[in-house]
Amino acid sequence: MPGAEIPIEARRVFRVSLTTALALAGAYALALPLPFLAPLFAFMLTAAPGPPMGPKGLFGLILVVLMTLGIGLLVTPLLISYPVSAVLIVAVGLYFSTYLTVNMGKGLVGAFLTMGFTLIPAAGTVDFSVAVILIQALVLGIGLAIVCQWIVYPWFAENPAAGKKPKPAATGSTVSNWIALRATLIVLPPFLLALSNPSVYLAIIMKSVLLGQQGSVVSARTAGRELLGSTFLGGCFAIPFWFMLKMQPNLWMFFLWMLLFGIYFSSKLYQIIASRFPPSFWLNVAVTMLILLGPAVEDSANGKDVYKAFAVRMGLFIAVTLYAWLAVYLLEKLRTRHLSRRAQSLPDMESPRCL
Repeated sequence: MPGAEIPIEARRVFRVSLTTALALAGAYALALPLPFLAPLFAFMLTAAPGPPMGPKGLFGLILVVLMTLGIGLLVTPLLISYPVSAVLIVAVGLYFSTYLTVNMGKGLVGAFLTMGFTLIPAAGTVDFSVAVILIQALVLGIGLAIVCQWIVYPWFAENPAAGKKPKPAATGSTVSNWIALRATLIVLPPFLLALSNPSVYLAIIMKSVLLGQQGSVVSARTAGRELLGSTFLGGCFAIPFWFMLKMQPNLWMFFLWMLLFGIYFSSKLYQIIASRFPPSFWLNVAVTMLILLGPAVEDSANGKDVYKAFAVRMGLFIAVTLYAWLAVYLLEKLRTRHLSRRAQSLPDMESPRCL
């Protein structure tokens, strides 16, 4: 097996970084729509240790993506003609998608379902064809990411597994319902804001979807560090990446810089470089950087003011993240107060009965 003599942690770092860089180079070389989606999905899908899915799994995933994102095409006409009813449908869809993630362990399905209820309808309000192109971009980005995994994995494969890891226990229904409601309240207001100008705020929806998924697993105590810290640091990494790419703006250097940054992020992810932050923090740093960097490259190619657009996006990202942090904090405070009052109102069943 190639690379068997390399420590498993180093193999994982090289696998994640090379897959991400290869997906980026392939997406821009093939001129895919929204090419930054391919490295974004490559990083997210490869971060979990294990072999990539086979052709059958890829076909099934594409079908799931088409079905979940296709829901957005059905919601779009309702959003235009019956906005109040459509927003209620979106709210229920966000709740259900987060419940799938938290209670049933269907994180990937839940994430795409969230995009189907938010990203696609918002794009469809601009033009129905824009929503269709967005679905194509997401499907092509996922497909290219999986193909890059197939190319890279044989060189940096995992050790032979002794057995399948046990699935994590499902969260209780009461806690799952609460977390799903919390994530819905995180994503819904940015979605409503984006409807005012979808062409400008589409990146905000992508960030809010990421915050909703991230907010489903963080506590109020760590929300500020996890949500705001990863967003701010993602922007800080996007700035030097952009200036280094500007020194020699070609696809070859884009690939090499992505490889370098990918090695650093994955080293933090697998704790080869010591970090007090959990892997989810560094995953969101990398994803935020790619969400900021991709539109900046497109702005440069179209002759727009890159720095002004970046400042606006970064400001909106921080504003949305501050809202998510505040929402998590206030909702957890209300829940704690409610549980405290409920506990006080219940009779003390453990006290001895009077004879």
